[in-house]
Amino acid sequence: MEINEALIRQAIIEVLKNYSPSEAAVGGGSSSSYNAKGPSSAADADVVLEERGPAGPGPKDEVVVAVAPAFGAYQFKTIVGIPHGKVLKEVLAGIEEEGLKARVIRFYHSSDIAAFTLAAAKLSGSGIAVGIQSRGTTIIHQKDLQQLSNLELFPQAPIIDLPTYRAIGKNAAKYAKNETPNPVPTKNDQMARPKYQAIAALLHIKETEHVDMNKKPVELSVKFK
Repeated sequence: MEINEALIRQAIIEVLKNYSPSEAAVGGGSSSSYNAKGPSSAADADVVLEERGPAGPGPKDEVVVAVAPAFGAYQFKTIVGIPHGKVLKEVLAGIEEEGLKARVIRFYHSSDIAAFTLAAAKLSGSGIAVGIQSRGTTIIHQKDLQQLSNLELFPQAPIIDLPTYRAIGKNAAKYAKNETPNPVPTKNDQMARPKYQAIAALLHIKETEHVDMNKKPVELSVKFK
C-alpha cells in the first residue's frame, strides 16, 4: 500500500481525536493548519530570512545559529504556535547579551537536528552552534563532539518557551567563551510526547521534504518585522 501525506494526515486526525476536538484541527487546510496560533504563511511571518551566499568558517567570537530547511521559509511557527521570528530573536539576544556575535545559517543537507547542528559547529569560529528545527526542538553542539553527543539537548519542543530560548542562546555563548554554565533548566511534561507525537511526525515529514543533500549551507540575513 502506498503511504502518502493524505493517509498520514488521516492517521494523525484519528490520534488527535483522543485528546480534544480542537486538536483535530490538523485535518484541513495547509500543512501549517495544526491547532496552534501563529503565522501560517510567509506573508504573516514575523521574520524575513534572505540568503546571502555560501556559508564558510567564521570568527572566534561568534556562535552559529543553524536553522532547518523549512524554518521561516515553509514553516513559520513551532509545534505550539510560537512564531519563528520570536524564537530566533530570543536566541540571538541571549548570545549578544554575553558579548558574542551570532551568525544564522540554513542547512539543507539534513532535517536531523544533531547532523546539521554539528555541521554548524564545525563552521562556527568558536566551535559552538545552536540548532533549531522548525517544530522548535533545539540543541547546543560543539565541533569536536560526536553527532549523537552534545552539550545540551531540548527535545520536548512543546514545553520550550521564549525565556528558555533566550537562556539557550546565553549558555551557547558561555560555552563559546570556554565557561562551564549550568544547564538551562527545563520543564518536564510526560504527556507532551503522546499528546504531540502525531503532529511532530507530520511536521518532520514536511521539514524533510525540503532537504537537498546537494545544496550547501547558506548564510542568512535576518529582518524582524
